[in-house]
Amino acid sequence: MAAAAAAGPVFWRRLLGLLPGRPGLAALLGRLSDRLGRNRDRRRRRSPWLLLAPLLSPAVPQVTSPPCCLCPEGVHRFQWIRNLVPEFGVSSSHVSVLSSPTEFFELMKGQIKAARRRVVMASLYLGTGPLEQELVDCLESTLEKSLQAKFPSDLKVSILLDFTRGSRGRKNSRTMLLPLLQRFPEQVRVSLFHTPNLRGLLRLLIPERFNETIGLQHIKVYLFDNSVILSGANLSDSYFTNRQDRYVFLQDCPEIADFFTELVDAVGDVSLQLQGDDTVQVVEGMVHPYRGDRAAYCKAANKRVMDVINSARTRQQMLHTQTFHSDSLLTHEDAAAAGDRRPAPDTWIYPLIQMKPFEIQIDEIVTETLLTEAERGAKVYLTTGYFNLTQAYMDLVLGTRAEYQILLASPEVNGFFGAKGVAGAIPAAYVHIEQQFFSEVCSLGQQARVQLQEYWRRGWTFHAKGLWLYLTGSSLPCLTLIGSPNFGYRSVHRDLEAQIAIVTESRALQQQLHQEQEQLYLRSGVVSSATFEQPSRQVKLWVKMVTPLIKNFF
Repeated sequence: MAAAAAAGPVFWRRLLGLLPGRPGLAALLGRLSDRLGRNRDRRRRRSPWLLLAPLLSPAVPQVTSPPCCLCPEGVHRFQWIRNLVPEFGVSSSHVSVLSSPTEFFELMKGQIKAARRRVVMASLYLGTGPLEQELVDCLESTLEKSLQAKFPSDLKVSILLDFTRGSRGRKNSRTMLLPLLQRFPEQVRVSLFHTPNLRGLLRLLIPERFNETIGLQHIKVYLFDNSVILSGANLSDSYFTNRQDRYVFLQDCPEIADFFTELVDAVGDVSLQLQGDDTVQVVEGMVHPYRGDRAAYCKAANKRVMDVINSARTRQQMLHTQTFHSDSLLTHEDAAAAGDRRPAPDTWIYPLIQMKPFEIQIDEIVTETLLTEAERGAKVYLTTGYFNLTQAYMDLVLGTRAEYQILLASPEVNGFFGAKGVAGAIPAAYVHIEQQFFSEVCSLGQQARVQLQEYWRRGWTFHAKGLWLYLTGSSLPCLTLIGSPNFGYRSVHRDLEAQIAIVTESRALQQQLHQEQEQLYLRSGVVSSATFEQPSRQVKLWVKMVTPLIKNFF
């Protein structure tokens, strides 16, 4: 019974996915799950019930081909992910880990200038400062060259932003991009995603900025021809100068670039289209996101996005079968003689999508399963700029056997530090959530296994998120998650998110990922009871009272 209780939250959440059309029962099970999660006595020994997590997930298409005996044993354990999403095998020489905002900004500008076929950019918003204008100028210059070339190219620029965040203020993301739309109407597309949950009286009553709490387009993908940058960084000046994030550059990976182009196109098709006169229109034949029927809109959006995921998954499975299971498999020497000089893959990329408003929960399923399967002796380095884990993630961190080092922002490097009005209290709310979690770790006697660390850097803010997984006995990570999710309620339930799982057997890439992790953690201090005794960590009573009511909105 104790083992079953330890797996309770994951078990009940899996059952929720099996109850379509039963909102009352689903809500009841949800409450039971949360109560069980709060009140159960978590055991330090991992429950065998937790091993059933992949089996209790919503039904997904299964791979019918036999396990690939040619794949390296070390990464074979993660190939279950390809039952959910496409698997892209690449050479690690095509993967580069960036370390600084400046490097990220300069790389983007260079890639835009060199683009000949497509530029696809998905972000929460585009800022309005001189650096953002420099980025727009790069786009304009590249578009001009595409028209002036001796053989004009078919360069297309597609930009996906959030409607509410991109429309904030008189000068905003929309006004920054209008000149491009007006000058290159046949080549530029600007899509503004509007959450279907902000509608009716709620939309009329919630003021600007606060309306962003209901749901956002939060995906961050920057794509240039066949190369892709995955990050958690937005297109704003601080993200180009002194706001620390994570960034990975996938160079010359056409299949991955095609996938993310199709994904952004899919979300763009269910978004509002910015026009040259600063109005917006719905794509012809599409349900309006906040004026139309919500269920019909979400169903159409689910189909549009899942078609992209499933078609790419089918293509990659066929490629995998042809490559590894064909009777006519060529030797490396034969392939080289035939002119195929591509290195054999030693790294696998899995795109993980989370769009709960559309009932797409792939990232949540994969993340929960990875945390469930992390065995004793494994180390998980998890980082988030906004520490507000879901109950399910907290249960797994506290109820399984791997070691965890969790990096989060100190109040001074929180993006809301020093903000005016109610937003200025948000760092204190995060301190309160952190202290509650730390107290639970201590009450369970797990300080040696679960450690919190706070990032601090003078004059900087912290926005990095993701995890690195070190298998038992290994000093280097073989898997990382990198992208937009923060592991919080918003990421799981409200916003549109995307990240990638990178699984690699390449020691050189593993060292890059290890160095990235070390550089971030070196600027941190270990959290202890004394941390919360500092004057700067004293949380006002009203913040403590309000935090449980609003924590699901930030």
